Amino acid sequence: MLAGLALRLFFITHFHIYAGDTKFYEDLASNWLDHGTYGFAFSGRLTPVDMRVPGYPAFLAIIYRAFGRADRTVMIVQAGVDLVTCYLAALMAALLAPASKRTLAAVVALWMTALCPFTANYTAVVLTETLAIFLTTLTLLVFVCITGHPWMDRPIRSFDRESLLRGVRWFFLGGILTGVGTLVRPETPLLLCAVGIVLCVRWRRSVDWSKLALAALWMGVGLILPLVPWAARNARTMGRIEFLAPRYAQTEGDFIPVGFYDWTRTWMVRFGDAYLASWKLNKAPILVETLPDSAFDSPAERERVAVLLSRYNSNLRMSPMEDRGFEELAQERTARHPLRVYVFIPMLRACAMWFTPRIELLPYSGKLWPPSAQLQGNPTEFRVTLWFAIINCVYLGLAFLGAWRCRRYPALALLITFILVRTVVLTQLQTVEPRYVIVCFPALLAIGAQAWAKDQRDATPAGKQATISDWS
Repeated sequence: MLAGLALRLFFITHFHIYAGDTKFYEDLASNWLDHGTYGFAFSGRLTPVDMRVPGYPAFLAIIYRAFGRADRTVMIVQAGVDLVTCYLAALMAALLAPASKRTLAAVVALWMTALCPFTANYTAVVLTETLAIFLTTLTLLVFVCITGHPWMDRPIRSFDRESLLRGVRWFFLGGILTGVGTLVRPETPLLLCAVGIVLCVRWRRSVDWSKLALAALWMGVGLILPLVPWAARNARTMGRIEFLAPRYAQTEGDFIPVGFYDWTRTWMVRFGDAYLASWKLNKAPILVETLPDSAFDSPAERERVAVLLSRYNSNLRMSPMEDRGFEELAQERTARHPLRVYVFIPMLRACAMWFTPRIELLPYSGKLWPPSAQLQGNPTEFRVTLWFAIINCVYLGLAFLGAWRCRRYPALALLITFILVRTVVLTQLQTVEPRYVIVCFPALLAIGAQAWAKDQRDATPAGKQATISDWS
């Protein structure tokens, strides 16, 4: 834990950055704290908004009230939160391991998560990731405990009322934690989707359908409860019921170029592509010469894109007419190559999110090719990027090995399903960002710790993993 704290303080001291979304969260927290209004100043007037869920601004407001308004203070608190996450991941690893290897798996997972540079790096920026990672890991830990409990395999007729309620309350707790996490990151309910898939497979027999219905009911109730105050506030203040936040973080009346985003989804597969198109929108000219060849299927299509972009570049505003032009291109490209749009591009996006050096918060370009030129031009940048790429691949390799070694345990199916569901869904967003899967890393490293947990002498039968009480 001390080594993990030192790593996080190193990032906070040497790689403190100010991200684009940081100002949004800081302004929301300050306005909420100073004026009691969750909103922004538009034309000199403080206006309520619902473009961001309130969990992280509330986290900042609490820190501001207790310790003052300094970014460095927020980062130190985030470092403490992330170290708690490391301990939760160690518990998760212990619950996955055979009885004779639980301590070893926990210690290995604790070292791996404490010294993971990818999650540690996010403590040095005022963004939602650190808090979202903590809440996601805590929620996963609760569901890992549930899937390993003997309650899961008993028929419902064997329960008395007290034992039945004792079982479903854990699903209720998992739902509540998911709801709290949703107030930080609106895609958090994907975790419950993964739980639902695992439960449907495990309780597919008709005798278990009553338990499935009870679990779904209590998870749903738990999810909704933390979101009700936010939805009520939006209904009263904004005149509409909104449990999450607008998909594109827009305010009322904003024009969203959905057609343009649909067009970029037919070719964008790399993180750097966002700097060429999506993140320039309404801010800077978008030059057709800078776009990759995959954005065009023919010279005629390239010319159509050039014409649309020239109209946009004239005033740096994407009008509905130009947006319809991009939507037509998106539909044509999808009809022409449906497998490319629905299968191959999502697969490439998933690879880009997982197999990356993860230096997006560091002052490096992330370029490794050609190696000789990159090494000669900036040796420090090349070496750091290469080491980060190697570490990432080692983590993924350990996770594959660990998954094979603990394949008998039901909780593994939950963790893998969560990682897959989150990855698949987030490949459909308008950009490709490695941070989309960063919340999966404690679970990934807990699985990776199982690479050291193989014990042929262990007699624990399949489906009977440890519980928290066993680990204690």
